[in-house]
Amino acid sequence: MRKAVVVHQIALGTRLLDNPVWAALDGPHAAFAERVGRAARYPADVYAFAALADLADPAAWSDLHSLLGPATTARVKGVETVPDGWDVVGGGQGVQLVDTHLRAEPAPEAVRLGPDDVPDILDLVARTRPGPFLARTVHLGTYLGIRHHGRLVALAGERLHLPGWTEISAVCTDPAHRGRGLGTRLVRAVAAGIRERGQTPFLHAAANNATAIRLYESIGFTLRRRTTILQVRTPGTDARARAL
Repeated sequence: MRKAVVVHQIALGTRLLDNPVWAALDGPHAAFAERVGRAARYPADVYAFAALADLADPAAWSDLHSLLGPATTARVKGVETVPDGWDVVGGGQGVQLVDTHLRAEPAPEAVRLGPDDVPDILDLVARTRPGPFLARTVHLGTYLGIRHHGRLVALAGERLHLPGWTEISAVCTDPAHRGRGLGTRLVRAVAAGIRERGQTPFLHAAANNATAIRLYESIGFTLRRRTTILQVRTPGTDARARAL
């Protein structure tokens, strides 16, 4: 029954999931948004992504240039091409997975992490490289961790919040403690909190991380879409932007 309900919600929420950073900044995460018109971004120490209301709208790209300033870089999800005058300076491929039949349950050994835990979180992230985690990322949602003799050895938490959806992110385990299912237990625990709010979990992974994708699929996530992430650089002068 739950799988049918979630599949129906996926169909209803397709527009939001196709542009999740914008859906978050224009919705539940509006308090974090630095915004000009139809472009927005997270603060640089929270989450290093910007978004546009419509990736095909030249006016939105002009708003993004006004927001970022000349010759400035930003990461944008879902972009295939950029307007004349913009440069692509990096990028990669990702996948998006949604919860369709995950068994969500609390993890009794997990502890809630907050700003005081950020040094330990950054230390674990540096050792495991799960993706971007910055000085104030912890403010985006609930982060749970597992400690061993006081040292943080596993982490998972919430990043993007969309209407009806919450992203699970920063899933990582210290190499010395892998093989014990710590990451899976934390994913289930974070998902339990999301479900309690009446929302559905989703997550992103690098498209070439076959091990992580297989794991997420094995515990109840379904691959929904592939996406491109580009690091773009704005035109170098305001005059060039006006020419767009």
